[in-house]
Amino acid sequence: MTGQPHLAAAARPVVPLRHGAAAAPAELGEGPVWDAERGELIWVDIDRGLVHRRAGGRRDVTLTAGQPVGCAVPRAGGGLALALRDGFALVDPGGEEPRLVASVERERADTRMNDGACDARGRLWAGTMSLRGDTRGAALYRLDPDLTVRRMLPGVSVSNGVGWSPEGDTLYHVDSPRRRIDVYDYDEAAGAIAGRRAVVPIAPELGLPDGLAVDAEGGIWVALWGGGAVQRHLPDGSLGARIELPATNVTSCSFGDADLATLYVTTAARDAAREPLAGSVVACRPGVRGLAATPFAG
Repeated sequence: MTGQPHLAAAARPVVPLRHGAAAAPAELGEGPVWDAERGELIWVDIDRGLVHRRAGGRRDVTLTAGQPVGCAVPRAGGGLALALRDGFALVDPGGEEPRLVASVERERADTRMNDGACDARGRLWAGTMSLRGDTRGAALYRLDPDLTVRRMLPGVSVSNGVGWSPEGDTLYHVDSPRRRIDVYDYDEAAGAIAGRRAVVPIAPELGLPDGLAVDAEGGIWVALWGGGAVQRHLPDGSLGARIELPATNVTSCSFGDADLATLYVTTAARDAAREPLAGSVVACRPGVRGLAATPFAG
């Protein structure tokens, strides 16, 4: 099934990316991010511990992390920064072996790291998630370029999407069981958050909010796990667009390509027998541009 967003009559249909030699449909695809320096799309298959990279006209490159990997982002000097089950890890340019640089809840069997993104100063924000449901025992963390880790938001159950407004003064965050997108005042210089309030409630029949992306006009795009769609909300929380997708479990989204006008969306293959494209990365042109992803500065 293809869908058209309400805000752009000229938008193209949703299309799946062809699977490369290494990148089969993901069991739990997540965390797409566009590496502008290298012209590559990066995404992960969490439970399989795989990090995929795709550039036009070249074969997919897949890195095996050796444990579940919640997100992967490019580093400013090349290589990758990862949020692994056990904590934050780095992959050196041209390397294939992640090295753990900061443990996060490593002693706990009931949590693992999950989704994340970098702020404009190149700090990596990524949270943990409870493997036992809505426990509020997880947290959102910040990895600084000097590899110092700070717990920024306790009392989380399933930390998912994180993003910033175009002005950089607002942080958006999803704790999926709360069924909403929360907004915080953001001090970019200090990397501090304050003033939590709910801005986008997600009705139960729409699924659970998962990963998110913010476009250049300030629209907040959220993936709906169990809802088969991504939705664009305005900063006041009102619905601006909805794109239906060929998979029920939609996990995250990110803008990419040279013009940052393609929306890449990851999905999970939890119902592949009924949904042949479940687990694929799909793409569309929704009629707005995204914000460039900042690489990790460490």
